[in-house]
Amino acid sequence: MSYTPSLRKIYIEQVVPELMKLRGYKNKHEVPRLVKVNVNTGIDAEADKNVIADTQRDITVLAGQKPVLAKSRKAIANFKLKQGQVVGCHVTLRGASMWEFLYRLIAVALPTIRDFRGMSSKLDGQGNYTIGITDHTIFPEITVDNVKKHIGVDITIVTSAKTDDEARDLLRLLGMPFRRVEGPAKPTTTKAA
Repeated sequence: MSYTPSLRKIYIEQVVPELMKLRGYKNKHEVPRLVKVNVNTGIDAEADKNVIADTQRDITVLAGQKPVLAKSRKAIANFKLKQGQVVGCHVTLRGASMWEFLYRLIAVALPTIRDFRGMSSKLDGQGNYTIGITDHTIFPEITVDNVKKHIGVDITIVTSAKTDDEARDLLRLLGMPFRRVEGPAKPTTTKAA
């Protein structure tokens, strides 16, 4: 028996029928789906090998998959950057690991952000959504005692949606806590007694 992640079950059982009804799709294969999730972080160019190893370890724990180190392509003297120097690491998640990571992000990590009021509902114009997280310790897998330097993480959710509205509906139904947009205030009228 194969294992199906819980968020994927929600997608199959609840999100697909709801999107078919909401958007008027005639076939379930028209419904937008998640393609991949990219997790990316930058590393200071002047960082020593311990910082690089710690960052790589934290991203591995966070994503459940070993990240690839990104190296500079050419030297830039103004930034004190040499060719081949490590400047970041990234990992691409697909399949079950993508669904598990997204579930932990939506259900556990985002609600633990202090003074959290919801995520921006702005997408990139092609149905993809990018989140910038300033501190990676919001994920419960990261042990704060072992962290020497807090790192920021960029998370890009790539969907098969053709428009931003389709992708926004997909992510909203999956549980992404988008910020509520308040409309213009209605004038209140009081009745004279």
